Amino acid sequence: MTSPDRETGRETEHERWMREALKMADEAEQLGEVPVGAVLVGAAGELARGFNRPIATHDPTAHAEINVLREAGAKLGNYRLAGTTLYVTVEPCTMCAGALIHARVAEVVFGAREPKGGALVSRGTDDGGGILDGLNHRLRVTEGILSEECAARLSRFFDARRA
Repeated sequence: MTSPDRETGRETEHERWMREALKMADEAEQLGEVPVGAVLVGAAGELARGFNRPIATHDPTAHAEINVLREAGAKLGNYRLAGTTLYVTVEPCTMCAGALIHARVAEVVFGAREPKGGALVSRGTDDGGGILDGLNHRLRVTEGILSEECAARLSRFFDARRA
């Protein structure tokens, strides 16, 4: 887990962008969506931001990651998003991980693991490999950035739904 620079007390670049993704998760929650937010960053800064919208759009593919990839692709006029970093509050599912591979995103930085459906570190294969092993593009994965804040959003949301 990354923490603020111990000498300066400043937040890291990963934490800075994860806080932006958390703002998107808050927007999703306000709309009754599962609170997952994402921000895609390139060399020149932010390319796109978004949040979960499957309920409002009646679209099971409208996850935060997919929405961000669509927006960035349209903005750049290219579905290849090489050299970018995706910040997302929760570990991507298999669908989103596949889309990230096809888009050639360089790195995924996520906050909370998703033990049931996370495809980057939580759900491996029987032989101990990752679910994405053997594919033609490799993602760098950084996990645990502001993990407690990211997990708390999900817990609060689902606790409220169960109540």
